[in-house]
Amino acid sequence: MSRGFHGAPAAVLALSLGLGAAAGCTQHEDPGGRAGASRATTLSVAQDAARVQEQYQRVIRQVLPSVVQIGTDDGEGSGVVYDAAGHIVTNAHVVAGSRRVEVTPADGGPARPGTVVGAFVPDDLAVVKVDGGGLPPAAFGDSAKVQVGQIVLALGNPLGLSGSVTQGIVSATGRSVTTAAEGDFPGSTIADALQTSAAINPGNSGGALVTLDGRVIGIPTAAARGPEGGAAPGIGFATPSDTVKRIVPQLIRSGRVTDSGRAALGVTVRTVVDLRTGEPAGVGVVSVERGGGAERGGVGPGDVITAVNGVPTPTQAALSQVLAGLKPGDVAKVTVRSGGGEERTVEVALGELPGG
Repeated sequence: MSRGFHGAPAAVLALSLGLGAAAGCTQHEDPGGRAGASRATTLSVAQDAARVQEQYQRVIRQVLPSVVQIGTDDGEGSGVVYDAAGHIVTNAHVVAGSRRVEVTPADGGPARPGTVVGAFVPDDLAVVKVDGGGLPPAAFGDSAKVQVGQIVLALGNPLGLSGSVTQGIVSATGRSVTTAAEGDFPGSTIADALQTSAAINPGNSGGALVTLDGRVIGIPTAAARGPEGGAAPGIGFATPSDTVKRIVPQLIRSGRVTDSGRAALGVTVRTVVDLRTGEPAGVGVVSVERGGGAERGGVGPGDVITAVNGVPTPTQAALSQVLAGLKPGDVAKVTVRSGGGEERTVEVALGELPGG
């Protein structure tokens, strides 16, 4: 904020005059201007800091009542109230395989029974419904307009500590992030994920990543892991709000997704391992959707996909990450190896990933 530095020109001017004293300034001149400028700068910076702190507090008061705690048979997570009808958006991995779901309001009121309306695993999103009303919906922003360096707050219930808030910035946008399988959750590849330095801990999943204007721009979903499996501090990822606004209304309407917006080859695949090295060697095609892009492009069962648009695809996760950056209708160059070992590259018009 430029106002925090309005005393700087005066300080520079005072310094210049001070350097000129030996060249003719008299000893009666008052050098006190520097101290006055310094005091003015300090006061302005303090005022700006107070305004930022007040904004943090205002956003937390505004959004925290819309962030709930979700308890299941297997653990705890977070959720964000989506509408006044009691629909709550959370991560699919939070409620995967659960027979019991309870929702506890941010104010610590009694837990309410919840029902899973639907889930879309590829984007790791799910909707839980509670009856009774009284839960204020959050305002969802436009994640496509988020800027790297923008200050954000992560609100949720990490480690069961309800109503916790961490602070950071948007570190990157447009990430493709693959999460691992966990219990009944098979894993997912999130397209256009937001990377943030705000701490994301177990229990934050399904909560809110919020800008200083009180808009939810993402659902905290995963934290990065280091090479040895430990947490990598300051590297977390959130499913973008634009994806939430596309997927959640479909789940509310019918419990499933008919317009995923995600590209698909039209194949069922599995990772193929090189028996000599034990390393993944490509993605084997088990079956091909009749009339789909892969079939029309000449890809068939028994082929092994080794690259898409020149990007190697040694595993299913790698293939999912490449496809996450493409759109239905795009034409992709798919490199395949046949059963006889011959390699060729074909063009495939991508279809749309079906909903769950």
